[in-house]
Amino acid sequence: MGRAFALAWRRVRRGLGSSPAGRRLAVAVLAVLGLFLAVSGASGVVRYGVTFWLYRGFPAPTLMYGVPAPTVETITVVSPALDGYKDTVYVVLPPGYASYPARRYPVLYLLHGYTGYAWNFLTTGDLAPTYASLLAAGKIQPMILVMPSGTRSFLTDTEWVNAVTPGNQWETFVARDLVNAIDARYRTIPSGSARGLAGYSEGGYAALNIGLHHPGEFGLLESWSGYMIADVPALFDDSRALLRYNSPIDEVVSVAARLRAARTYIWFYCGRADDYAGQDSHFVAKLTALGIAHYFFWEPGAHQWRLWRDMIPQSLIAASEHLGHG
Repeated sequence: MGRAFALAWRRVRRGLGSSPAGRRLAVAVLAVLGLFLAVSGASGVVRYGVTFWLYRGFPAPTLMYGVPAPTVETITVVSPALDGYKDTVYVVLPPGYASYPARRYPVLYLLHGYTGYAWNFLTTGDLAPTYASLLAAGKIQPMILVMPSGTRSFLTDTEWVNAVTPGNQWETFVARDLVNAIDARYRTIPSGSARGLAGYSEGGYAALNIGLHHPGEFGLLESWSGYMIADVPALFDDSRALLRYNSPIDEVVSVAARLRAARTYIWFYCGRADDYAGQDSHFVAKLTALGIAHYFFWEPGAHQWRLWRDMIPQSLIAASEHLGHG
C-alpha cells in the first residue's frame, strides 16, 4: 500500500507542477486516491478473510475436466425436535440422479465440527469434486450425501446432543426429523443397512454418540478424529448419568449386543498428534473386547482440516463398501 501511494504521489506531482495551486490540487487528488486505495484495500482484506474462511487456505474446489458433475441442493428441514427451527441442509446427488427415476440410493450423513458449518464439507473439504472423481473412476458406487447444520449460530456449541434445555434436541433432529425428511424427499434406500453417519471432530463424536443411541438405524458409523467422552457438561446440567450416556466409551458397553445384532460397522481414524488419541485407543480396545466390527487406523497429523480433507476419499470409499446399494 505504501509503494502504491508513493507512485501515485510522484505521478500527480509531475502532472500538476510545483506551484501552490498545483500542490493544493495534488493533495486533494491524492486524498481522493488514498481513500479509493484504502477502500479497495479494506475490501481486499475482507475478500481474503472470506476466502480463507471458506477454504482454510486450500484451493477452491474444481471439478476435473470431463468428470460428470453431481447436483448440489440446499434445502430446509423443519424440526419438531428443535421447536420448529428450519435447519439448512446441503444435499449432494449423484450425476444422473434425475435420469434414473426408478433407482434408489444409500445415504451418508455428514456432521460438521465446532466451530464449523455444513458447507465446510463442500468448500474446505472439496467434497463434491472428490465424490464425482471417485464415481467417474469407478472407485465408489453412487450415494446421496447429506450435510445438516448443527447449530443456530456460529458461537453455539450443540455437540449434536439432546441437551437438557427445551428445543435443543439435536440428536433427535438428526435421527428422526432429518432422516424422515430425506427419505420422504429423495429416492433413498430407507434401511439402516443403507444409511451411514460420519463427521469430523465434534461431528465424529456425534456420529458415534447418535449411532450408539439408535442401534440399527445407521449401519455405518465413521468418526474422523472424534472424541469418546462428552466434552461439554453444561449441556447436560452436569448430570453424571447423562454424561456417561453421551460418552461413547461408556455407552458402547450397554448397546454392544444390539450393535452386533444390527451388524453395525465402525470405521474411524485419528492423527497421531491429536489430543484425543488416547481416547481413541481406549475405544478401540473396548470395541475389540466387545466383538463389535470395526476398523481403526492412525494417520500422521493433528486435529485439523489438512488431515480430514486428505482422508475424504478413503472415507467415501469406506462408506461405499459398507453401505447397502439395493
